[in-house]
Amino acid sequence: MLGLLGFYSELGNGPDRLTGGPSGSIRDAVRPVAEPDEAELVAYLDGGHVLLDVMESAPDVITGRPHRHSPGCSSLMTDGSWLWRRDFPHYVETHHVALPEAFVAHVRALRHQMPTIDVAGFASHYDETVPLVGWSSLVPWRSAAATLVVEPRTVMSKAEFDAATVTEARERPSGKWNRPRKQRKPPRT
Repeated sequence: MLGLLGFYSELGNGPDRLTGGPSGSIRDAVRPVAEPDEAELVAYLDGGHVLLDVMESAPDVITGRPHRHSPGCSSLMTDGSWLWRRDFPHYVETHHVALPEAFVAHVRALRHQMPTIDVAGFASHYDETVPLVGWSSLVPWRSAAATLVVEPRTVMSKAEFDAATVTEARERPSGKWNRPRKQRKPPRT
């Protein structure tokens, strides 16, 4: 079975929400300080293998604001040993949510480098774990590839997202946007 990261009750919409979620409440995991290598841990999480891409968008459940992982937030990611939601890196870098010691030790042992995944050995772990996070309706996962290799992809950083959001807000014209309504035409008789 894969280790679970970031499946908090506030983020779920399946049966796990009723039982408090596999990871409990996110508010209980928030910490005032980060891990010393938090930036590398976030980069590792951002670079995970995408297993399931979900077209969904949700704001930060603590602040209510959009964030860089709002689009596709509940997509599933993995490194072959752990499973997490796509928005989990946001909560680690923004709210310094606690990470399991086993996960931190695992990533540090890999020197923060995402490993390739042997598909044959991984599939049974995936099939066993996914129902625990509210995706029991998924068909068993299979891939035509023998291994999953990390493909380079661009992930927007928190600083880039924040800068783009500020720029977008500045470019909007100020003032009232209420225009008088057009009169409706009377119905034809």
